[in-house]
Amino acid sequence: MIELDVRGLNCPEPVIMLKNLIDNGEKNIKVITSYGASASNIERLIKNSKYKIIAKVENENDIIFKIQNG
Repeated sequence: MIELDVRGLNCPEPVIMLKNLIDNGEKNIKVITSYGASASNIERLIKNSKYKIIAKVENENDIIFKIQNG
């Protein structure tokens, strides 16, 4: 599983970084993001792709998505 830590980055950079991994065919991706627009946009990208969220963990400052192709 490849890990993508985009905490503290502003959109659209986190979405572009995740899209690059998706376009490269990574099968399992762990995305760590901060709350805010980037988290919403990342979740929207996942839902509009062929990937699915297999786990979503929220803590005080961050959201962790584990996503899988298929």
